[in-house]
Amino acid sequence: MTQARITEKAVPEIMGYKVFGKHVYGNLYGCDEKLLSDSEYLREVVSEAARVGNMTLLDIRVWRIEPGVSIVGIVLESHITIHTWPEHGFAAVDVYSCGEHTNPEAAFKYIVKALKAKRYEYEVADRSYID
Repeated sequence: MTQARITEKAVPEIMGYKVFGKHVYGNLYGCDEKLLSDSEYLREVVSEAARVGNMTLLDIRVWRIEPGVSIVGIVLESHITIHTWPEHGFAAVDVYSCGEHTNPEAAFKYIVKALKAKRYEYEVADRSYID
């Protein structure tokens, strides 16, 4: 598995934060096509990604968009989404969470591994509010 690009905007120290938020989003290439169309497997992936990222899973919704799948995991801290195009071995992944206790980057990297991506790229954005 190769990593094409990582762009990370510096996330300042937590002190002074009113809201601490981190948004990790990116693209996965060369994924296992069967996994990308398996809605039950993707449900398990989102559930485990929430656990890996130390997030509190509230609900998961799945939509089959033949042959792909769109899945949204609502976590207490925000969300995890995966949108798949099995015919291209491609997935777009989004993990956003608020709270110092969470690790959205670990959740994202778990998804990369679970979907057997041959290559991926991601960005990390600071979604915090400092007074």
